[in-house]
Amino acid sequence: MLDVPSSSFVLLSYFAKISCEPAWKWARREKPMANYDLFYVWSGEGELELNGAVYEIGAGSCFLFRPGDYTSATHNPQKPLVLTYIHFDVSEPTAYVPNRYRVFDETVDFEYLLSRYVRLFLVKTFAAEEEAKLLLKQMMIHLLRTDQEPTIEKRGSNQLTEVIHEIANYIRQHPGVPHRVEDLAKRAQLSPRYFSIKFKEYIGQSVQSYMISTRIDRAQHLLAHAGMNVTEVADALGYRDIFFFSRQFKQYTGRNPSEIR
Repeated sequence: MLDVPSSSFVLLSYFAKISCEPAWKWARREKPMANYDLFYVWSGEGELELNGAVYEIGAGSCFLFRPGDYTSATHNPQKPLVLTYIHFDVSEPTAYVPNRYRVFDETVDFEYLLSRYVRLFLVKTFAAEEEAKLLLKQMMIHLLRTDQEPTIEKRGSNQLTEVIHEIANYIRQHPGVPHRVEDLAKRAQLSPRYFSIKFKEYIGQSVQSYMISTRIDRAQHLLAHAGMNVTEVADALGYRDIFFFSRQFKQYTGRNPSEIR
C-alpha cells in the first residue's frame, strides 16, 4: 500500500480496542470478508483460523485480513483476548499489500499508532478522519517493513549487538543501582520481552543473573582492594540484608565474603 496516497484509504465505522468476554468466539460467516480488517492482539491466548490455516495467537499477533478471506477465532476464557480491530478499504488498486500474518517482537511503535487511531474518534478530535488516514498508511508501512525483517534484521544485527553490549557495560559500571528490566529495555528502545531474549542471546546470561554477577564481581574487588569490610561493601552495593549478601556471594563465588579480606 505504498503506491496509494493516504486519501485513498476509506475508513469504515467498525473499529475498537476491546477485552473479549470469557464466552467470546468469532464464528465463521458464510460470506467472506468484504474489506480489509487489521486485527491486533494486545494480550491473552487464542486460536484463529484464516482460509483453513490455524494460528495460535497471543500478545503481538497481528493479521491483515483481505477482501475474500474467511476467518474464525476462539480464545482461552482464563486468558481472554484484548484486541484492536480496524475495518477499512482502499478506493484504488494497490500492488503492495502487507502479508496476512506476523508476530511483533517490538510492539511499542505499532501499539502507539493503534491507540492514537482509536482515540481520535473517541474524543472526536478535530480533523480526526484526515489524521486517521495518515495513521492507517503509517501502520501499513509498518507492516510492510516488518514483512521485510529477515533482510532488515540481518543488516541491523550489528547495531543490535552494540546496543545490548552498551547496556551490559552500563550495568557493570553501576553495579549498586537496582536496575529494572523495564528501564533497561527503554534505554535500548526495545520491549522488555524482546530485550530480555536478546540480552541472554548476546551476553549468555539472563538480565537478572548478569546484574547479580556484576555486583558480586564488584564486591570481590572492594573487599580485596578498597579496605572496606563486609558490612560497608554490602551497603555500598545496595544490599539491605548482610546475611542475604553473604549467602548470594557464596552462591556465586564458593566462598564467604569474610574470606576475601
